[in-house]
Amino acid sequence: MEFRVLGPVEAWHGGRRVPLGGPKPRALLAALLLEFPRVVSADRLIDLLWDERPPGSARASIQTYVSTLRRGLTVPGQPEVIETRPPGYLLQLREDQLDQLVFDRLVGEGRSAARAGRADEAAQAFGDALKLWHGDSLGGIGEALRTEAAALDHKRLEVTEERVAAELLLGRYGATVAELTALVGAHPLRERARGQLMTALYGLGRQSEALAVYHEGRRALAAELGLDPGPDLQRLHATILRGEPLAQESPPVTIAEAQGRAVIPAQLPPSVPDFTGREELVGEIVDGLVVAGNAPPVFVICGKGGVGKSALAVFVAHAVSGAYPDGQLFADMRGCTDLPAGPEEVLARFLRALGVEPGSLPDSFQDRLDLYRSLLSQRRVLVVLDDARSERQVRPLLPAGRGCAVLVTARGRFPGLGGARAIDLEVMAEPAALDLLAGIVGSDRVAAERAAAGEIVRLCGGLPLAVRTAGGRLNTRRHWPLSVLVDRLSDERWRLDELSAGDLEVRSSVAFSYRLLDEEAKAAFRRLAVLGGPDFPAWIAAPLLDLPPRAAEDVVERLVDAQLLDFVAVDAVGQVRYRLHELLRVYARERAQQEESEADLRAAVGRVLGNWVFLISRIAERTPPGEIPLRREYSTARPVDDDLVRRLPSDPVAWLEAETPALIAAVERAAGMDLDVAACDLSVALSFSVFFVGSRLAEWSRSHDAALAAARRSGNQMGEATLLAAHGQIYYEMDRYEDATTYYEQALSRYAAAGDVRGEAAVLAGMGNARREQCRLREALTHLGRAVEIFRTLGDDAAIGHAARLSATVHLELGDFDRLPPLLAEALAAYRRVGSRRGEALTVRTIGLAYRAVGDHARAEQACEAALRMFHELGDQFMAAYGVQALAKTRIRLGRGEAMLAPLEEALEVCRGQLDRWGQALLLRTIGELHLAGGRLVEARTELAAAIALSDALGTPLPAARARRDLATALDLAGDSGQAEVVREQAIEMFRRYEARELAELTGAGGAPARLDLPW
Repeated sequence: MEFRVLGPVEAWHGGRRVPLGGPKPRALLAALLLEFPRVVSADRLIDLLWDERPPGSARASIQTYVSTLRRGLTVPGQPEVIETRPPGYLLQLREDQLDQLVFDRLVGEGRSAARAGRADEAAQAFGDALKLWHGDSLGGIGEALRTEAAALDHKRLEVTEERVAAELLLGRYGATVAELTALVGAHPLRERARGQLMTALYGLGRQSEALAVYHEGRRALAAELGLDPGPDLQRLHATILRGEPLAQESPPVTIAEAQGRAVIPAQLPPSVPDFTGREELVGEIVDGLVVAGNAPPVFVICGKGGVGKSALAVFVAHAVSGAYPDGQLFADMRGCTDLPAGPEEVLARFLRALGVEPGSLPDSFQDRLDLYRSLLSQRRVLVVLDDARSERQVRPLLPAGRGCAVLVTARGRFPGLGGARAIDLEVMAEPAALDLLAGIVGSDRVAAERAAAGEIVRLCGGLPLAVRTAGGRLNTRRHWPLSVLVDRLSDERWRLDELSAGDLEVRSSVAFSYRLLDEEAKAAFRRLAVLGGPDFPAWIAAPLLDLPPRAAEDVVERLVDAQLLDFVAVDAVGQVRYRLHELLRVYARERAQQEESEADLRAAVGRVLGNWVFLISRIAERTPPGEIPLRREYSTARPVDDDLVRRLPSDPVAWLEAETPALIAAVERAAGMDLDVAACDLSVALSFSVFFVGSRLAEWSRSHDAALAAARRSGNQMGEATLLAAHGQIYYEMDRYEDATTYYEQALSRYAAAGDVRGEAAVLAGMGNARREQCRLREALTHLGRAVEIFRTLGDDAAIGHAARLSATVHLELGDFDRLPPLLAEALAAYRRVGSRRGEALTVRTIGLAYRAVGDHARAEQACEAALRMFHELGDQFMAAYGVQALAKTRIRLGRGEAMLAPLEEALEVCRGQLDRWGQALLLRTIGELHLAGGRLVEARTELAAAIALSDALGTPLPAARARRDLATALDLAGDSGQAEVVREQAIEMFRRYEARELAELTGAGGAPARLDLPW
C-alpha cells in the first residue's frame, strides 16, 4: 500500500488507486498521514474536519469514516493500516509507503550535498524530491486542512528554489529561465526566486532583461508592502548594473585594516569529530545564518545541561564559517560556573582578536562597545557565545553589522533578547544516541551487543553528555562487555557515579542548575522526583509544597526556566503537563535523601494522593455508578483548593487517561514508603470508578500489587480485603474471569474474618458477575441471590439495583421469564431512589432484551431506544455502544435492521478503543446477523466466524454458541447443509450444557410466555 499527500490525497495498491470515499474520509486520512508517526486524537480530527462548528454527531462520524477507510485499506494477510490507539488513531506505515517521508529524506540528502559543495548531487536529490508532486497539495478535500496544505506548498516552493540554486552553481542558466519566470510570476514578492531569475538572465548575457526583472520586483514590493528590495537583491542589481562578474565580492576595508592591523580571528574550538544526529536543526540554523537580512541573525540554542548545545553550536559554526570570511569569534561565557564571564571581559578579548593592540583599548566600556560595533559594521563575522547565563551577558556583544551573525548557547531561552530565535534542543532519540555511542566505542562493539547498547542509551535518557560519558567509561575498559556497564547503571544509587569519565560528569552539570534555584524550587524538584511518574500537571506541586495552586505553578515554571523540567504537552482536558528527565530525577532523589527527612517526604506524597482520592471521589459523585463501590468514604481524602475544584474536568475519562501514568507511579511510590492506607484508598477509588480506563488495566494491576504488599506488611486487614476485591474487579475487566473469581474468593474470606458484611456482599456480587460471563449460570444465581439478600438487609439501594439487575440477566439466560418482573422492578426502583441515571439506563436495556427474548419486539424497541437515549444524555459512549447493539438486534427481528449497519460499526470501534473483547464479539455477531438477514452470506460468515473465534478465546461458551447457531443458518442458505448440521449440533450441545433458553427455541421444547409485563 502506498500513500500520497503531495497532491490529491490518494492510496494505491497493486498499481490501482484505492477508493477513499468523500472529502471527509480523505481529510481524515490526510490528517493521519501528516501526523505520522504520532497518534492523532479524535478531538484533533474533529477540529480539522469541521473547523469551528462540528456537529453533535462528529465523534460518531469520525468512527464511521475510520471504519470505511479500514475496509478500503485492508489487504488480506496484512495487519490493519489504521490502529485504534487512545485517545485516537495511529497509522502503521513504513517510510517508503508515504510520499511526504520520501520527499523529506531526499531533501535532507540534497541539503547535505549542498552544504558539502556537491551541487550536482544536490540538484539531482532536490529534483527527485520534486518529481513526487502530482498536483496541488492535499487536493480534493476542500477547506479541511487548508493550513497544512499551505505549509506543504511552501515547502515545495523552498525546495524548488534550492534546486535552482544548485543548477545555477553548475552554470545551467538556460535550463532554469522558463521555470524561474513562471515562479516569479506566481510569487512576485519572493526575492530569492527573483534574484535567481536575474542571475540566470545575466549569466546568459541578457543584462537588460535581468535589470528589468529587478525593477518589476521593486515596484511590486513597494505597492504590496511599502518596502524596498533587500540588501542581497540590491547588491546583485548593482553588480549587474556595473557589468561585473557574479563572483563573490571582496570584503570591504575595516577600521583595523585601515590602521594597518588587518586580522581575521579564527577562535572556534575544534568541531566534535563524532557529532551525530540533529540534521534538521543543523539545516535550520545553517539556513538562517547564511541568508542575509536587515539585521544580524541571532540564534539561542537552549536546553538542559548535557544535551549537546555547545557541540551543536560549534558544529554549525564550522559548517557556515565559509560564509563569514572576516572571521569567527568565540567566548566561553562560563554561565554554569560560580564566576561567569562579564561582557566587559569578553569585549576586551574580542577587540584584541580583531586587531586592536592592548595599549590602544579605550578606557570606558561604552567606548570599547562603540569600537567593537564599528569594527564589525562592514565585516562578515560569526560570533559564538557559549554557555551564557543571562541576557545581560549577551546583549552588549551583539554586533550591529547586518553581515554578521550570532550563535548563543544557554540553559534558558532568553525571551528578552529582541529578534533572537530560540532553538530548543531535546535529548536524542534512541537511533541517534546509538550512533553516538558507536562513534565513541566502535560500531563493531555496539553491533555485537545491540540490546545492551540500547539499554545504555535508555539509562542515559538520550542525554548526549551521559552517552559520551558512558562511552568514555567503556573506552577506558575495553575488556568490559557492554552488559557490565548496563548492570552498573541499572542501580539508581550509583548511576551518576558511573556517569563520570575524565572531565565529563553528569552530576556536576545538573548540580550547577540546582544550586541556582530558590528554596521552594529546590524542594519542588526533589519532591517531584520522589513522587515519580513520567509526567504530571503543574497543580501537583501544590500539595507537594503545601502551597496554593497558583503559587505552586509559578514554582514549576521556575524549574522549566532552569531547564530542570520539560514541558510535555497540553493534555485532553487542558492541563499543562511536565516531566523530569531520567537522570535529573536520579539527581533530585539523591538531594531529597540528603536534604529532607523521611517524615517530610512521606507527608508530601500523602498529601498528593489525598488530593487525587478527593478529585476522583468528587468526579464519581456527578454520575452515580451502576456498579457497587467497595467504599463510600476514604480516610485519606484531602480537599483541594476551591479554584481547582471549579476546574474539575468535564470529561472524566479523558482526565483519568491523562493522569493514569502519574497515578500508577504514585501508588507504587506510596506503597514503597509504607503509606499503605493512602495507597489502598487511591487504588480502590480507581478500581471501582465508572470511568475505568480499559487501555490501562495491566498497569492498574501492577499498582494494586504494590498497594496490596504494603497493606500486608502493615497488617492492614481491611485494606488487604478491599484490594483483593479490587484485583478481582481488574481481572474481570480484563476478561480473565477465573483469575477474578480467585481474588474474589480470597477477599471474601478476609471480609468474613473482619466482620464486614457489606464487603462480603459486594464480593459475592462480583463473583456472580464473573460466573455469569463464564455461563456458569446456576453458580452465578447462588452468589447474586446471597448478595441481594444482604443488600436488602442493609438498605443499600445502589447495591440492590446492581445485584438485582444482574440476577435478572442470569434468569433471562436460563429462560426463567417469570422471575424477571420482580427483580427488574426492584432494580429500577432502587436505582431511581439513589438517583443513578446510569443504573436506570442499564436496567431499561435489560428490559428491552427480555421483551425481545419473548418476541414482543415493539416494546423491546421502545425500551432499547429509551436506554440508548439515556446513555447518550449521560455522555456514556461505551454503554451507548451496547445500547446500539440491543436496538439493532431488535430492528433486525422487525425487518428494519439495514439502517443500523453504520451505527453498529461505530459501536464496534468504541469497543475496540476500550479494549473490550467481550463487546467486540457481541457486535461482530450482531453485524453478522444483520448481513445474514440481508442475504449477504459471505459477509455474514466472515463476521460470525470472527465472533466465534473471539468468544472461544474469552472462554464465553454461550455467546460462541449463539454465533454458531447463526453461522449454521448461513451455511444452510449457502447450500452447505452438511457443515451447517455439524455447527448447529455444536451450538445445541452448548445450550444444553449451560441450560440456556435457546435450547427450547431450537428443540421446540417449552417456550416463552405469551405476554411479559415488565416495570417500564
